[in-house]
Amino acid sequence: MRIHCLTMRQLGHQGKVVIFIFAIWFAKQLRDLIFSKSWEPISAPCRPHTHVMFLKTHKTASSTVLNILCRFGEERGLRFALPLGYQFGYPLPFKAKMVKGNNESNRTQEFSIMGHHMRFNKSEVEKVMPPDTFYFSILRDPALLAESSYTYYKAVAPAFKQVQNLSEFIDDPWHHYDPRLRNNHYARNLLWFDFGLPHDANFTAELARAGEAEVRRSFQLVLLAEHFDQSMVLLQHALCWPLDAVVSFRLNARQQRAGSSAQPVLSEEQRQKLREWNALDWHLYRAFNQTFWAQVERFGRERMDREVGALRSRREELAQLCLQDNGEMIQARHIKDQAIQPFQSGLDPILGYNLSPGLDNATRDICLKMVRPELQYKDMLDAKQYGSRKQQYQRSSSTQPSPKHTKRIKETRSLGRR
Repeated sequence: MRIHCLTMRQLGHQGKVVIFIFAIWFAKQLRDLIFSKSWEPISAPCRPHTHVMFLKTHKTASSTVLNILCRFGEERGLRFALPLGYQFGYPLPFKAKMVKGNNESNRTQEFSIMGHHMRFNKSEVEKVMPPDTFYFSILRDPALLAESSYTYYKAVAPAFKQVQNLSEFIDDPWHHYDPRLRNNHYARNLLWFDFGLPHDANFTAELARAGEAEVRRSFQLVLLAEHFDQSMVLLQHALCWPLDAVVSFRLNARQQRAGSSAQPVLSEEQRQKLREWNALDWHLYRAFNQTFWAQVERFGRERMDREVGALRSRREELAQLCLQDNGEMIQARHIKDQAIQPFQSGLDPILGYNLSPGLDNATRDICLKMVRPELQYKDMLDAKQYGSRKQQYQRSSSTQPSPKHTKRIKETRSLGRR
């Protein structure tokens, strides 16, 4: 102690000032680290995941997520596990033989990305995807999902065919529903079915917990459609992907017809009945809703708000650049480029976009990827990967950029590398 005191005296007045300032700075840094509400853990740089399996559930914004995977893989030359058609034998349980080019005895290249519709079968997926594959999926409130499912699958699900509108089905679902009939899985516990869980069973707490546990064992991340932007932030960090990789435009959305005879606005009581009817789905949704928000808390609420804001700003920036009419979604018949007209199914029109005129080739190519519908994207990837299918959806000829786009195009040259 005596030596310390002598040393301090030897420093003189200026030395004491320096030490005092340093002590204040250090105390402030320590306080900020301990008490900051937006504390972010320091972590080593991560490596982007390039082996990814997405279980594409129905009517959950999953077409938008699939577009994200297609863009990421295409831009990096990754190999896709593609179906022979547009789905992996759905609604049959997935088998490895349903993957195009999957000759296990003579496969020279591994698959990196898988994401088209299937009824999940983990043991068979593992025959196709590498051991270090990242598995994720997405859920939606079963009441909202049921509304969308009714509109989209009314013509194919016997339970929906029999009724004039969804309200009639809600009043007495057992009168219209027979689990033995093909395609009636669209009318009850559709998420449960997509996850490959036993669909013909009624709800019991034991069954629900067992199904939840099975999903937790198989998937590292389960997203929520109602909180899509927060989901994309979690996904971005889980995969260690750049921001632009998870920025997207809404795809495969239907035109709302509120109050129409075919699709009336449902009351909260009716939606609660739908949750009870889809009780197994409702259990999954509630369980993973809790998990989702626990993940957000660990991530940091303020940090999440900042990153959601950045994602939305980037989406708006790209919409202003890429899309006509401020990004307004329009019916397919109004889309000038037939190559990006979405497939139509169900009661309501499926909407899409017109690209801005005057984009240069490079910028237009980036924008085109973001609005390319699912079926066209699959055909294009198939043609690139195997060369066995004539590409059906050619990009229409590009034009020279208009003056109003010139500056913004220069600023966006690097967006594909972010």
